[in-house]
Formats: sequence, C-alpha cells, structure tokens
Amino acid sequence: MSDSRRVASGVPATVVHMTDETLHLRRLSSPIGRIEVVGDGRAVTSLAIERDGTLPHDGAPECGDEILDLAIAQLEEYFAGSRHDFDLPLDLRGTAFQRSVWERIVQLQWGEVVSYGEIGHATGRATAGRAVGGAVGANPIPIIVPCHRVLGADGRVTGYSGGEGIPTKAWLLEHEGIPHSVPASTRSTATDVTAAELDLFSDQSSPAA
Repeated sequence: MSDSRRVASGVPATVVHMTDETLHLRRLSSPIGRIEVVGDGRAVTSLAIERDGTLPHDGAPECGDEILDLAIAQLEEYFAGSRHDFDLPLDLRGTAFQRSVWERIVQLQWGEVVSYGEIGHATGRATAGRAVGGAVGANPIPIIVPCHRVLGADGRVTGYSGGEGIPTKAWLLEHEGIPHSVPASTRSTATDVTAAELDLFSDQSSPAA
C-alpha cells in the first residue's frame, strides 16, 4: 500500500511501508555535525543529526543503496548551497495528525517559513499547541522534511529536536537566509511543544491562516 508526500521541490515522493529487512545506512559529515540517513532499500525512513557526538546507529556499519546514495548527494549539495529542494522517496510513518503536519511542512520552499499557529489552523487543530509541537518535534526526516522552517509567530526560535537543538536550527535558518531571533541562551531546553503552545497562545486573536 502506498500514497504520496511532497518534498520541497513540489515533486511527489512515493511513501512506502517499512519492513524488517536489512538496515540500509549512510552517514556524512556536515557543518552541523555528522548526519545519519536510514532507509529500507525503497525509501528514506529516517535522518538523524549528531547530538553530543553520537548518532542512533553509531555501532552499525554503513550499508548503502541507490536511494541513500542519492540522499547523501542531495544533502551535500544542500549544504554547499547549490540545492534548494529534495527529490527523494520517503517513508513517513506516524499518526494521521502527525502526517497532516508533516504534509504541511514538506510543502515549504527554501527560505519560506510557517508558524506553529498557522500549522494548527491549517490542520484543523487551532488550539492544540502541544499536539502541533509534538508532531513537529517527531518529524523522522528533518532537513529533507524541513521542520527547521517552523518558527514562532514573531520569528523566534524556541525549540528544535534535531542535533544540538536551537544552535542547529539557527544554523539551518542562517544557511537559507531566513530572518529569525534566538533566546539569550542558545542552550535553552525549550522544545517544539513549548514553542507551539506559546505561538498558538499569541495567535488567539489572529484570523485563521
């Protein structure tokens, strides 16, 4: 069974269901630390950014495939500034609500942003701050599904679940030339859940997006 999701280029990417087959894994070095891309031979299933020097499958040997080789090449181009979108098959697994949030995020173009409140309105959960933030934070394929482009209503960065948190998100935003503000302490432990609750609260008097 399959359906489709859209990547930033607007090109449909096939979404397939993951199996228990051999783990396919590739890693690359990047300006925000090492990155690990995992797939099942048919699609990218997850992407992790190094946190405190470690990755989820550090003990596993690399075992690439055609899809992961393409993902690595596109990520290298992204970090070099020569690629502004991705064209890859993805396996995005989650609840119906999480998928609705990721579907909104994956439509964002290079340099484009959306607020947590706008996502809440667009997915019919205008006051569900914790649910929106939780879905953003649970995105299994960051960068390719660009959850770093989700900001607070005033352009602030209040949380990020990938890599080293806020500093990682700030780097990605700066790389794309997106104006934003960060807390005085970038070591803040604020999460996407907290950010969404604050954002939706500040949007209560605003019209629906």
